[in-house]
Amino acid sequence: MSPETVVQIGKKAVETILLTSAPMLVTALVVGLVISIFQAATQINEQTMTFVPKIVAVFITLLIFGPWIMNILVTFTSGIILQISTVGH
Repeated sequence: MSPETVVQIGKKAVETILLTSAPMLVTALVVGLVISIFQAATQINEQTMTFVPKIVAVFITLLIFGPWIMNILVTFTSGIILQISTVGH
């Protein structure tokens, strides 16, 4: 296996990780920002107020984007398995 192939696989792995984690990260960021603005406006400093809505929002996002994420992961894994079969040739 050439170094170029290894770098290409690594690049594709990082792209896949970023692509599949982006919906949950963006959702957590937006929900956290909204809650922070609300807390700053009302001067309520309750720690659990930040965690529970984020967890619920990320879970709902995972339910919505789950099939899409699985499709990307299956495609990536299938590609890796096909490349493994050509290593010895």
